[in-house]
Amino acid sequence: MEQEQKKDRAEMHRLENRLAQKDETLDRKLENVSRRERELDQVEREVERKGQDVQALIERQQQELQRVSGLTLEQAKEELLEQVRNQARLDVARVARAIEEEALEHADSEARRIVTLAVQRISVEQTMESTVSVVPITSDEIKGRIIGREGRNIRTFETLTGVDLIIDDTPEAVVISGFDPVRREVARLALLNLIEDGRIHPSRIEESVERAQAEVDRLVKQAGEHAVMATGVTGLHPELVRMLGRLRYRTSFGQNTLEHSIEVCHLARMMAEELGTNIEYAKRAALLHDIGKAAESENEGAHHQLSAEIAKRCRERPEVIHAIAAHHGDPHPETVEAVLVQAADAISAARPGARRESLENYIKRLQKLEEIAVKQPGVERCYAIQAGREIRIMVKPEQVDDQQAYLIAKEVAHEIEEHMQYPGQIKVTVIRETRQVEYAK
Repeated sequence: MEQEQKKDRAEMHRLENRLAQKDETLDRKLENVSRRERELDQVEREVERKGQDVQALIERQQQELQRVSGLTLEQAKEELLEQVRNQARLDVARVARAIEEEALEHADSEARRIVTLAVQRISVEQTMESTVSVVPITSDEIKGRIIGREGRNIRTFETLTGVDLIIDDTPEAVVISGFDPVRREVARLALLNLIEDGRIHPSRIEESVERAQAEVDRLVKQAGEHAVMATGVTGLHPELVRMLGRLRYRTSFGQNTLEHSIEVCHLARMMAEELGTNIEYAKRAALLHDIGKAAESENEGAHHQLSAEIAKRCRERPEVIHAIAAHHGDPHPETVEAVLVQAADAISAARPGARRESLENYIKRLQKLEEIAVKQPGVERCYAIQAGREIRIMVKPEQVDDQQAYLIAKEVAHEIEEHMQYPGQIKVTVIRETRQVEYAK
């Protein structure tokens, strides 16, 4: 037992020594940790002091920059953001231009081939008309008979026909004035019959106007049937055929509306054949796209909306009605046939000689084109050429680079589309020229 006690005491002594060593080790570690904490506190205070010094330096630098540049912090931020926006806009323009060029490279040649083929295969004469008709007479004595005692003959004639008779000093001519071309044609035929017959009085005038009305109705029906036969469009409602015939006496910018509709029908059919789309829908919509112009005097609204309403009333198919309504872009065309009708209408109206406009409107349109271009920054000069079909813009090369020139062309084209009305399309060309001149001496 004594030996075991000695052994236990030795073991306890050994354990006590180990505990003492561990206690010393922990004391050293605690001392190191305390020292580290003191060092970290000192470093933290130093970092905080340096952070305050840096913040003060930044504030002094900002104040100095504001003093030198004359800009506040908010103004400087706004200017920097504007520079970033401009750079981003240029990058977007560069990417957009690359995408457009890649798409146009594949689509342009095919579109040109189809449109050129369609235009080459169609040729329709254009007749120029106005809002007056001139009736020749054999002698000025007939003018007095047309007027009648106390003007009763001319009053009766104007009441029955709805036009104005202008009898002035013009030798051997009587002018019929009216905005409704069908009424004007009825009046012209009736007056020719009266002059040929020689008996001019109210009852005779009434008979002549009735016969002229019947004759014009026959001509209207005949013109509508001719248009249907010429285009190969079958199954039209009789009301649509009659209204097509009325377009024979309707003009738009001097272009006969019925001939224009027939031409648009042929163009749309040819392009539909090339593209393999529904030919029948394209033909019907193209022939009827301006049918509302025959009813403009009796109804209110844009002619493409009237055309669509008339086609709907006569139970045309929804695809045809949509193509008719969308041929001026409102609503947006959603089918291939609608796009073809829109394109054919623009081709027929825009080709040289198809339409005419007054000199005053023509000059105003050219001036408006140049005003839109001059407003762009960096533009030096601009010229409207090709009868207003193209505008060439000269920019200052030191202010406008190639990407900005592209943006100017896009912006001008957008402004023209938003604020002007014109047939066809207008080409916008931006020219940026730099010259380097040196002399050898």
